[in-house]
Amino acid sequence: MRVWTAPAELQELEASLLLEAIHQRYHYDFRGYSRASVSRRLEEARRHFNCRNLSALQERVLHDPGSLPGLIDILTIQVSEMFRDPEYFRELREKVVPHLRTYPSLKVWVSGCANGEELYSLAILFREEGLESRTIFYATDINTAALAKAEAGIYDLDRIALFTENHRRSGGRTSLSDYYSAAYGAAAFDRTLRARTVFSEHSLVSDAVFSEAHLISCRNVMIYFDRELQDRAAGLFSQSLVHGGFLGLGAQETLRFNRHAADFAEFSADKRIYRRVSPLPALGGSDGA
Repeated sequence: MRVWTAPAELQELEASLLLEAIHQRYHYDFRGYSRASVSRRLEEARRHFNCRNLSALQERVLHDPGSLPGLIDILTIQVSEMFRDPEYFRELREKVVPHLRTYPSLKVWVSGCANGEELYSLAILFREEGLESRTIFYATDINTAALAKAEAGIYDLDRIALFTENHRRSGGRTSLSDYYSAAYGAAAFDRTLRARTVFSEHSLVSDAVFSEAHLISCRNVMIYFDRELQDRAAGLFSQSLVHGGFLGLGAQETLRFNRHAADFAEFSADKRIYRRVSPLPALGGSDGA
């Protein structure tokens, strides 16, 4: 007697096969993302492409490479805002910047930069604090379309009021309007803000250490990863930071239970800012005697 697969089990199988197909065909790896989160986005993609089921979506993506950018846009989260969580940026300004001032040159990695709001927030903060001229910014994402938007630095004008209020609450020393020009319903941010930025495709899932950095900002990205992928990302950040370098995470993210937690100290626990430290030696190790 044949036993039919339950619909939920069939959907899970289809999702697994689709993620594997995307990885095998295009080398984008979403297999380590939180399954609940990625399943919701796959369902959104199925509706967007008007496919009967995920198997039909898989067939379309495999045989129509032109549909891939749209699918990647749905599978990657591009929701952000400038100076999001202003208290975090105030903490950077007041507590982290004094440490960064001690370095003759700086590298800042904005991992998962999406459409660039986080990058421009940091560039403005560093300009206001007199650190911009000695800093190289690296803005990375797996979504090339998002990287192009980040490099353009153009945002809908109706978002600027929120950006302005966030900037004020973050301790901004100037007016946000000093950094953009408005026309035709859009705000274009000053090109000089990205003059010291390298935009590059990079995946926390599969790529290696990106660059030695003094500050890494990866906010509201790891929350979409499963535990194994969170461990991998934290390992990359640990290897990428100079000793004493800083890591900023999102408000709902933590390293507390991460495999690499010992590589970091909580610098500002409530603002989710960590500092790279040397791990303690293993107990019972040789003391050289």
